[in-house]
Amino acid sequence: MTGSERACARCRPWRRSAASRFTQCSPTPHLPLRLTIRPGVGTGGPGWVRGGVPVAAAEPRALSLEVLQAWAARDVPLPGRGRTAQRWAELTEIGRADLALAKLVEPHHDAAAILADLGGPPPAGGEVWAVWAAEPPGAGLRAEAVADGWQLTGRKPFCSGAALVTHALVTAHDVRSDASRLFAVDLRAERDRGGRAVLEAPTWVGAGMAAADTRTLACSAVRATPVGEPGAYTDRVGFWHGAIGVAACWLGGLRGVAARLLDRAGRSGPSELIAMHLGAVAAAVHRCDAVLAVAAARADAGEHTSSEIARCEAEAVRATVAAAVEEVLSRVGRALGPGPLVADAAHAQRVADLQVFVRQHHAEADLAALGTLLAERAARGDARW
Repeated sequence: MTGSERACARCRPWRRSAASRFTQCSPTPHLPLRLTIRPGVGTGGPGWVRGGVPVAAAEPRALSLEVLQAWAARDVPLPGRGRTAQRWAELTEIGRADLALAKLVEPHHDAAAILADLGGPPPAGGEVWAVWAAEPPGAGLRAEAVADGWQLTGRKPFCSGAALVTHALVTAHDVRSDASRLFAVDLRAERDRGGRAVLEAPTWVGAGMAAADTRTLACSAVRATPVGEPGAYTDRVGFWHGAIGVAACWLGGLRGVAARLLDRAGRSGPSELIAMHLGAVAAAVHRCDAVLAVAAARADAGEHTSSEIARCEAEAVRATVAAAVEEVLSRVGRALGPGPLVADAAHAQRVADLQVFVRQHHAEADLAALGTLLAERAARGDARW
C-alpha cells in the first residue's frame, strides 16, 4: 500500500480495504461472565468513584482536563511486553465507565505505545495526548520542513478532545517524501502563539459520542516534530495492537449495556424471555473475553512477527467484538423494551455512544479485508486452520 491509499490511520487505515480498530478492573482480565453492577453506572443513579476518579453517570457529562489527567495517569502497560491482557482490561474499564471518556483517554495510552515504538520520549506527568490520524479525501494537513524544524498547515478533521488535550500525534502529508508521516504537536504552546491552531465551530449533531467534542482543527504554520519515518506509524505491529485497544473500549460499553439486563433479571427474577436473552448476552461477552485473551497471549509471546499477522489478529478480534456489540444492543433492547431508553439517562446515553463508537468497525468491508489477507497468506502457505 502507498501513503496515498491510507484514509485513516486509526479507524480506516486503508482506503481500499477499510480496516479499523475495550473496560474491566481485574488484573486477570478476560474471565467469563464478569458483568459487574456498579452504583450509578447503567442504573441511572449517582456517580461513582474508583481510584479517586469520579465518573458522571448521567447528564451533564462535561469532561475536563483534570478528569482526563486522572485517567491518563492510570497504570496501563505497553502492549506486547508481557502485560497486554492488563492493558486491554484497563481500556475496557475506561469504556465501561464512559465511552466518550474512553474516546479521549484511550488515544493517550495509544500515543505512549506509539512513542515507545518509534523512539519518542514518553508523555510527561500531567500531559494528555491525542492521536488524530483521519485522512479523508480532499485537501488535508501538509507538513513542510523549514529552517527551524517542521510546520503543519491545513485542516485536520475528527480531532476528538482538541479543546482539552495538551499534546497530539497528528498524521500529515510530508511534502518532501510525498507520503503520510506522524508528527507530535505541543498544543499548549501553539494555543499560546495565537491563531496558529484554531478549532472550527462544532458540526457534530448526533447525541452519540457528542461529549467527546470532535472538531476540525485549522492549522497555520503550526510547529511540529516528526515521530518516525514516513509510513512508520502504520507499518508497526503495534498499530494493530492499538486497533485491538479500541475494541477493548467497545467491550466496556457492551458490558455497561449488558449490566442493565443483568440488573433487571437480578431484581425481579427472569422470565423465560429475559433468561433467554441474558444467556445469549453472557455467551457474547464470553466470546469477546476469549478472543482478547488469546490475542493478548499471542502478542506477549511474540507471535505477531509481522504487521500482516498482527493485522489478521486485530481484524478478527474487532469483528468478533463488533458483532457482539450489535447482538447485545439488539437483545437488551428487545428484552427490556423502550423504558430504559427513555427513562434511564445513563443507559440511553451509553447505547447512543456505543452505536456510534462501534462504527469505527466497517462491517462487511472489514470482513472482506480480513478474508483477502487470509487468502493471500494461504496462497503462500502462511495460513492454516
